[in-house]
Amino acid sequence: MCRVLGQHRSTQRKVPCGADHEEALTEDIIALAKQYGRYGYRRVTALLHAAGWSVNHMA
Repeated sequence: MCRVLGQHRSTQRKVPCGADHEEALTEDIIALAKQYGRYGYRRVTALLHAAGWSVNHMA
């Protein structure tokens, strides 16, 4: 199909699909960051774990 359209295959990308709960997690991270402005990612991750989220350290 790419040959017919005259496009390289590398220009065709899949649409990224995030997890269903990603938006709610992002809202919780933003709320924690506003509430505890000086906390780093490790402490915010600990707060997320305490709130019941299952996240890794890169959240």
